[in-house]
Amino acid sequence: MKQIKPAGITSGSQIISSPTAVVYCEGNFAQIDGKTANGLVRHSQAYRILSVIDTAYSGQDSGSVLDDAINHIPIFEDLKAAVAHEAIIPDTLIYGMAPSTGRLSKADRGVVLQAIKLGMNIVSGLHEYLSDDSEIANAASERNVSIRDIRKPKPSKDMRLFDGSVAGVEALRIAVLGTDCAIGKRTTATVLARALNAKGIKTVLVGTGQTGLMQGAKYGVAMDAVPPQFCCGELEGAIVAASEAEQPDVVLIEGQGALSHPAFCTSAFILRGSQPDAVILQHAPKRAHRCDFPQMPMPTPSSEIALIEAFADTKVIGVTLNHEHMSEAEITDTIAAQSHKLGLPVTDALARPAAHLLGMVVAAYPDLSQGPSMAAI
Repeated sequence: MKQIKPAGITSGSQIISSPTAVVYCEGNFAQIDGKTANGLVRHSQAYRILSVIDTAYSGQDSGSVLDDAINHIPIFEDLKAAVAHEAIIPDTLIYGMAPSTGRLSKADRGVVLQAIKLGMNIVSGLHEYLSDDSEIANAASERNVSIRDIRKPKPSKDMRLFDGSVAGVEALRIAVLGTDCAIGKRTTATVLARALNAKGIKTVLVGTGQTGLMQGAKYGVAMDAVPPQFCCGELEGAIVAASEAEQPDVVLIEGQGALSHPAFCTSAFILRGSQPDAVILQHAPKRAHRCDFPQMPMPTPSSEIALIEAFADTKVIGVTLNHEHMSEAEITDTIAAQSHKLGLPVTDALARPAAHLLGMVVAAYPDLSQGPSMAAI
C-alpha cells in the first residue's frame, strides 16, 4: 500500500556512462525479499538501471509501484520484453532479490542462462556463488561475459584483523542500525549522506551489504560473507581507507540485521569494527514480527536503544521510521509519540524532508565543519 511519496531520494544520480542493467526481481519487487531491486531503482551509481523484471507489475513504472513517484524505469514481464525495449542489448543482468535461502531457484537459473546467451554480464548478491556453478561459468566463458558475485569474499590470507586503528579516524562515525533486517537502513543512510554532502559536510558512506556495493559504494565489504574472525578488521579497514583517501567530516556506516536479532551477528561486528560515535536507529512501527520469523515479535525502539548503548560505547541520537503499511496521518502521529516517549528526534527519511534527517545529526553535533560537498556514496 503506497500512500507516501518519497521526499529524500530518487534514481536521478545514475551516471549516463555507467554500464546499463536490467534488474531481475520476479515475484518480489516492492517486497522485503526484493530489497536489492528496490534499492537499485532508488539509487545507483555503478549501473544505469534500464528496467525491472517482475510479472506481477508488468507495464507499470517501478517508481510508481515502489514509492508512488514516477522514475521512468519500467517493469517488464520477462527478459525478452526488457531487452526488446532497448535499442541495444543491455550490458548487465542484476539478480535483484535477497531470498533468505541465499540460493538460485530453477526458474531463476533459466533467466541467468538466457541473459548470458544474449551476451549480458551477470551480477549476483546470493550466498551461492554463480561463478562457481559449472553450467553458468561455462556458459559465461563461451560468451566471454563476466560474473560478479558481490558476496564472494577475498581469500582469508588477504583479510584483515581488527587492530584498533579506527580509533585514529578523525571523522565523526555514525552507524545506521535497525530493529530488524530489510527495514530501510541502507536507504536512510543514502539519504543522509546526500543531505550532509549537500550542506557542505563532507560525508562518505561505507557499505556493508550486497545492495550498497551494487549501488556503487566506493568503500565497504559484504559483512555476512566474511568469516567472523575477520569481520571487524575488514570493516575497520574500509573505514580507515575512506578516512585516509577522502578526509571526510563524517563516515556513515550502513547497518545490517539487528543487534537483538538471534539470526544475525552483523550488527555486533559493525558496532565493534566501526566503534561509532553515534547510532541512528531505523524502526518499522507496523511490522508485527521479524522478517521470515513469524514467531519472533519485533522489539521496541527503546529496548533496542538500551541494548545498543549497553553493548557499545556509543549513543543513539535519533530514530527513523520505515512507513510500510502506514498512512500519512499515522506517520505524523508516530513521529510525535515516539519523539516524546524516547526523548529523541524522530523522522522518516522518505516521507519527510531530508532536512529533518540532517537536523538530527546537526543537533547532536553542532560543530560539524563546513566545506565543499564531495560525495562518496
